[in-house]
Amino acid sequence: MKKLVAAVTLTMLVVASSFTPKFNSIHETKVEADIVDLAVSQDFLSTLVAAVKAGDLVDVLKGDGPFTVFAPTNEAFAQLPAGTVESLLKPENKEKLVKILTYHVVPGKVLSSDLKNGQMAKTVEGSSVKVTLKDGKAMINDATVVNADIMADNGVVHVIDKVILPSM
Repeated sequence: MKKLVAAVTLTMLVVASSFTPKFNSIHETKVEADIVDLAVSQDFLSTLVAAVKAGDLVDVLKGDGPFTVFAPTNEAFAQLPAGTVESLLKPENKEKLVKILTYHVVPGKVLSSDLKNGQMAKTVEGSSVKVTLKDGKAMINDATVVNADIMADNGVVHVIDKVILPSM
C-alpha cells in the first residue's frame, strides 16, 4: 500500500510540474525570461512583439531595466483605425512608432500594489500616464489592466486592453 501511495504521489508531482503558466492570474506570476522573451512566448502579444522589432527596441527591453511595460494585446491593436498598425510598422514611421511604444514603458518596477488612484507616472517617452483605480480594476489612461504583475527578469508586465497614445 505504501508503494502505491508513493507511486501515485510521484505521478501527481510529475504531472503538476509539467504545466506552464499561461498568465491568466491577476496576481504575481514569475517567469525566467526578460520582458521581450516573455512577450514572444505569448501569442496574444504578437502584434506588440512585431512593433518592438520594427522600432528596434528589442535590445533596450532585453536590457537590465527594470522596466514596467503596459502591454497591449493583439485585440487592443486591432481596435485602432484600419491600416494604422501596418502604417506604423513601415520604416518611414519608425519615429512615431517608437514614441507610441515608449509611452507604454515606465522606468522601474511598478507592481499593481504600487499604483495609486490619480497617480501620474512618467513614461520613457517623456509624457505621463494617469492611473485610475475603480471597482477593483486599474486603468492606465483609458486602458484597463486585464492581467497584472507578470514578473520578468528585468521588470514587470501589465497587459492592457487598449493601445494608449501620447500627444503627437
